[in-house]
Amino acid sequence: MEEKIDQAEHTSQRHLHLNQTAIKKTTRLNAGAVPHTGNAKKVSISRQRIWIYSLSVPALLLCGYLLCYFLPPGILGGHAYRFAQSVDSSIFIYMLAGFVAQLIDGALGMAYGVTATTFLLSFGISPAASSASVHASEVFTSGASGLMHLKFGNVNAKLFKSLLIPGVIGAILGAYIISYFEHYNDIVKPLVSLYTLVLGIVILAKALRKNKLRKKIKHLFPLALFGGFLDSVGGGGWGPIVSSTLIARGRNPRYTIGSVNLAEFFVALSSSLAFVSLIGLTHWTIITGLIIGGVIAAPIGAYLANKIPVKTIMILIGLVVIILSMKRLFF
Repeated sequence: MEEKIDQAEHTSQRHLHLNQTAIKKTTRLNAGAVPHTGNAKKVSISRQRIWIYSLSVPALLLCGYLLCYFLPPGILGGHAYRFAQSVDSSIFIYMLAGFVAQLIDGALGMAYGVTATTFLLSFGISPAASSASVHASEVFTSGASGLMHLKFGNVNAKLFKSLLIPGVIGAILGAYIISYFEHYNDIVKPLVSLYTLVLGIVILAKALRKNKLRKKIKHLFPLALFGGFLDSVGGGGWGPIVSSTLIARGRNPRYTIGSVNLAEFFVALSSSLAFVSLIGLTHWTIITGLIIGGVIAAPIGAYLANKIPVKTIMILIGLVVIILSMKRLFF
C-alpha cells in the first residue's frame, strides 16, 4: 500500500515537473517572440529609410557636381561677395514668406508655390523673380519637409516609389517645354485650376460623408507624370494635383502628404536643374530668405500633419484647393 502511494506521489511530482518545464518553455518562446516582431519592424523601417537615403545621396551629389560645373569656385566666390553686399532687411520679408508657405505645404501637402508666389507679389516682387526664386528654394524646403515627414513616420515607401520616377520625368519635360513655349502657360493654368476646383469639392464631400469607403488607387504613373509636368509648366501644381487626387480617391491623408512631400524634393530638384541649364538663375537674396524660412517651418508642418485628425486635414485641404483654384480662375 505504501509502495503504491509512493509511486502515485512520484508520478504526480513527475507530471508536475513536466508541466512546469513546458510552461517555462512556452514562456520563453512567447518572451522571445515580442522582441522578434519588434526587430522585424525595425529592420523594415531601416530598409525603407536606407532605400530613400540611397536616392537622396546621388541626387545631392549630382546637384553639387552641376553647381560646381556651372559655378566654379572663383565665380562662386564673386557671387558670394556680391550677395553679402546686397543683403538688407528685406530678407526678413522673404523669410516670412518661406515660413508661411512651407508651414501650409508641410501640414496640408500642397500650396507652397502658390502661397510663396502670392506673398512675394504682394510685397512688390515682379512675377518673373517670384516664380524663379520659388522654384529654386523649393528644392531645399521640400527636402527638409520630406526628411521631417520621414522622421515622423508619415511616408508610405510603396507610394513614394510609385510617384518618384514619373514625377521627375514630367518635371524635366515641363521645364523644357515652358522654356521654349511660354505662351503655353496661359492655356494650362485655367485648365489646372478647374481640375483642382473639382477635386477640392470632392475632398470636402468625402470629409463630410460619414461612411468613407477606400477605393483602390490605380494609374499612379500618369498621375505623377501629369503632376510633375504641370508643376514645371504652371509654376506649381505637384501638391494640388497629386495629393488632392490621391486623397479624393480615399488614400490616407497623413501618408499621402508625407509621401508626396518627399517625392516633391526630387521633382523640384529635377525641374530646377533643367531651368538652370536653360535660362540660368538669379535673385539670390529672395531665394535665401525663402530657404531659411522654409527650413524653419518644415518640422512644424510635419508635426502638424502627424497630429491633426484625418477629417480636419481633409476639410482644410478641400478649402485650400477651392480657394486657390477660384483665385486663379476669377482673380
